[in-house]
Amino acid sequence: MRAAVMQGLHQPLMLETVADPDPGAGEVVVKVARCGICGSDLHMTEDPAFGMGAGDILGHEFAGEVVALGKGAEGLAKGDLVSVIPLKSCGHCASCRVGEVAWCEQFGLQGGGYAEYAITRPNQCVKLPRSASLADGAIIEPLAVALHGVNMSGMRPGDRVLVLGAGPIGLAVAFWARRRGAGRVVLQDVTSWQRDRALAMGANAFIDDPADPVDGAERALGGKADIVFECVGIPGLIAQAVQQVRNRGTILLLGLCTRPDTIDSFAMLSKEVRLVTSAFFTRQEYEAALDALDRGAAEPRLLITDTIGLAAAPQVFESLRRRTQQCKVLIDPTAP
Repeated sequence: MRAAVMQGLHQPLMLETVADPDPGAGEVVVKVARCGICGSDLHMTEDPAFGMGAGDILGHEFAGEVVALGKGAEGLAKGDLVSVIPLKSCGHCASCRVGEVAWCEQFGLQGGGYAEYAITRPNQCVKLPRSASLADGAIIEPLAVALHGVNMSGMRPGDRVLVLGAGPIGLAVAFWARRRGAGRVVLQDVTSWQRDRALAMGANAFIDDPADPVDGAERALGGKADIVFECVGIPGLIAQAVQQVRNRGTILLLGLCTRPDTIDSFAMLSKEVRLVTSAFFTRQEYEAALDALDRGAAEPRLLITDTIGLAAAPQVFESLRRRTQQCKVLIDPTAP
């Protein structure tokens, strides 16, 4: 099969021909139809902490068709269209039974979507309803990540919400916050590229004034934020969020920051700010994201700005290391 393969840290991906996957006991093979390029994939090629290296195939936001089942694989049949939960889990421990798959002792990150075929397990597959496309199946993961963050934040109807960062996660947070009854949602970025998309997905206002980020957000919100969602992951934004949140407000961290940051604990203590981190999601949140699409929510589909073939994946992947007007780029491995 063809796959876009890592050549090592800080090296471009390369299109290669590799062996087709052979399912072991309890495994299934999915013919990948769509796979999203995620910012965390970019981090994985830059930071040794992720444990990725030459020969690895990235891609965890994918959907496709079940084409082979290993011995003992149950609950699926050839031809089923599925979205793959990219959190490896056993499927039967106490954590898995309640949907908290990230805390399974066999937890790991599922990759392999930058290829024509990928191996996964039945308990990680969610069948797609007829109303959902395979492209829908590839955007459920970022929607679930954002939904988990909103749930972790304790947001209540009427809250004033500030979202820092207009990438796919920040835009998805705006969608969920508005859908869950936020009184006002403001999305803040350093460029205006995603303004129209942000407003279409639920933001009441969009601001992009790097020279006046704190006062500009307060004016747009009509006061300090009840909750600030940090969806970028760069040093300095927690300190900025402390200035933007109200006394006893909440800062929810969703941005993946791989560099050390300095926190002004005195400023946080003075306001009794609640700092919450959010990673991954539950199976129920993954299914809720799919259900929102199934029930007619069209806004999340606005995240998709381009669909490319595997041959173009290495070049496009490198281009996304720099800020562009792209939002969510999907790879279609079935394309020539």
